[in-house]
Amino acid sequence: MDWNNTKSIFIMVFFVLNIFLLYQFLEKINDSQYESFTESSTEELLKEDEISIETPLPKQKSDQFLIAQSKTFEKKDIQYLKNQKAKIIDDKKLVGTFKIPVGMKAEINAADLDIFLKEYILKGNEYHFWSYDEISQTITCYQVADKKMFYNNSKGKVTLYLNKKGEIVSYEQMYLEGIKKFNKPKVLTSALNAIGALYQNGDIDPKSDVTNVKLGYYNSLQTTSVSHLLVPTWWVVIDDETDLFVNAFDGEVIELNTEEKILE
Repeated sequence: MDWNNTKSIFIMVFFVLNIFLLYQFLEKINDSQYESFTESSTEELLKEDEISIETPLPKQKSDQFLIAQSKTFEKKDIQYLKNQKAKIIDDKKLVGTFKIPVGMKAEINAADLDIFLKEYILKGNEYHFWSYDEISQTITCYQVADKKMFYNNSKGKVTLYLNKKGEIVSYEQMYLEGIKKFNKPKVLTSALNAIGALYQNGDIDPKSDVTNVKLGYYNSLQTTSVSHLLVPTWWVVIDDETDLFVNAFDGEVIELNTEEKILE
């Protein structure tokens, strides 16, 4: 073997490798600078319009799609439910009526609802309070996985119905099971840039307050009648009353359609 030729080959290989590593390093620097630039630009724009962020912003950097299936309820699922008569509708929906209405405090809060869900609802520890509608006298709870809520998802939802006394008299339930992470982790757009996307979309008025920001999942695709693809999504609350959503992968604002239009 010609040592000089071998030596030259090694030198060329290391040279190419170093260039490749340098390229990756510079690409990471550019990505970091771009992120800093866009975040600083967002901060400046929000400041100009007197929009304040009144909550700590989550720092999660990456996440994955989730894939899940609608549960088919069986008779064994309703055998031991407490204080209620339950029936299954079209295999996918569970409807329960309480023999004795369950009283709630005058002010509905998440902690009390968590206790109720665990005691009376099948897999109730996997749901969490979302909203209370005084006009329709209903409480909405959405399913949660890994401490992240399935926003606006009728397929992972419990609706509680109250009487005029504020007691829970019945409910409807749908449940997503077989929840698995799908595909490789992807970099998320930051929570601040999600707020910026909403601002540029005209969804945040001047002098507004951003009062809550959390990462959860939104229904992205219903692949069959029972399978669902869930995408990481930023939930942004404005002035404690307006719920807005941004796809955490591509930064696209999710238009506020009804959950029935999205999922059915």
